[in-house]
Amino acid sequence: MKNQKIAIIGTVGLPAKYGGFETLAEHLVEHLGSKWDISVYCSAKAYSKQEQVKTYKGARLLYLPFKANGIQSIIYDCISIVHALFYADALLILGVSGGFILPFVRLFTNKKILISIDGIEWKRNKWSKLGRLYLWMAEWMAVKSSHADIADNESIQDYTAIRYKTLSNIIEYGADHTLNVNSTDADKKNYPFLKAPYAFKVCRIEPENNIGMVLQAFSMLPKHTLVLVGNWNNSDYGQEMKSQYGNFPNIILLDPIYDQRALDVLRSNCYVYIHGHSAGGTNPSLVEAMFLGLPVIAYGVTYNKTTTEGKAMYFSNVNQLCSLIKEKSITELKQSALVMKEIANRRYTWKLIADKYEYMIIEVIRTSEKKKLTSRYATLNKKRLLELELGHLQSTVHFYEKR
Repeated sequence: MKNQKIAIIGTVGLPAKYGGFETLAEHLVEHLGSKWDISVYCSAKAYSKQEQVKTYKGARLLYLPFKANGIQSIIYDCISIVHALFYADALLILGVSGGFILPFVRLFTNKKILISIDGIEWKRNKWSKLGRLYLWMAEWMAVKSSHADIADNESIQDYTAIRYKTLSNIIEYGADHTLNVNSTDADKKNYPFLKAPYAFKVCRIEPENNIGMVLQAFSMLPKHTLVLVGNWNNSDYGQEMKSQYGNFPNIILLDPIYDQRALDVLRSNCYVYIHGHSAGGTNPSLVEAMFLGLPVIAYGVTYNKTTTEGKAMYFSNVNQLCSLIKEKSITELKQSALVMKEIANRRYTWKLIADKYEYMIIEVIRTSEKKKLTSRYATLNKKRLLELELGHLQSTVHFYEKR
């Protein structure tokens, strides 16, 4: 298999220092690099000249002078795809930004396309109406043109089953790169809040992550401390949130932390993890918290309930979050932590995730036809699909991401 060439497209790059797709790429390279000839496309905008190494853990790194996120991600992904056509046997594309070019790849080449859907991106509030329209079309073309598509959550699989009559393959994220770390005296000196109980949250500062709701709740709970890590200065929304809530004595807002140990210290020593994401599929920050054995209070959308198997604590508004923080006993939180840890040990390890990706790559290279729903299901309308409970659907609002 070493002579089989695989291109990983759609990440900021390696070494990972941004988000879930980058962490995924890093662990795929780590676990599969000895078996496959892997190339990873990287954004030169995210790495200094000194950081732009040619290889990493056996993978070849290729740099493009574009940002991997925002509007430039379309150019970044498309150029990566075109370049990969000249050498790769299979293209593992993370996200749908370059989806519009994939029908042409299928029409004019025999390259195999494996697409990982990054949640239902076109529903995110951060995009303009034109942006959402493009992402909706790009998603359609990506799913229709791929030889196989990957959903990181059963809810996304149900979504593609109904919308595209295709059978997505569920592969989630690993979390066993996280470590429980006891705080040292030096840690407590750097972060004095480690000396007392606190709730913790880490995420990108975007409306979809319900930052405002979480901060409002803790502004009403002066006896409970919240530590929230995020990129506050990267957007007007982040700066507005920081200005509005940054002066509350029980709310500690920290800038992004990329050092794994430092982040693990803060997560490991909190008494509860708050997960406010309302978009996407299986959020890496959630499975990492679960693997650390933290009790989880999550926003009650289907993606989060699927990830936690319906066994976490859930909120959908400020009052519900306040009630959970005030009313849950230490015993209940400890029990929740044990349940979250058991789920993570069973489902969210990188060896398991890498093995699933390897299986999918082999399947894509070997076969030319994409798996679809059986003819019986493909002719069903949405109502009938829901009646049959294909996957785990229970209601027609399962795909609506609450705002």
